[in-house]
Amino acid sequence: MDTEKILESLSDMGCNEKEISFMKKMYEEGDTDTLLRDLRKCRCHLMDELHDSQKKVDNMDFLIRQIQKEK
Repeated sequence: MDTEKILESLSDMGCNEKEISFMKKMYEEGDTDTLLRDLRKCRCHLMDELHDSQKKVDNMDFLIRQIQKEK
């Protein structure tokens, strides 16, 4: 797997420019511990967004069911 290409696509994964620059620097310096820590931090942020979206979908589903019951 070409790690440099993965780092270049971090913006597609939701990381901002500051995070990407820092992670590229850590990769180039061979600091994989810090790189992995920051990748995990970005992953946690994405999971938080996923959970927030899921709550919205659940609420929408509830509203749809309620309206269908009233028909």
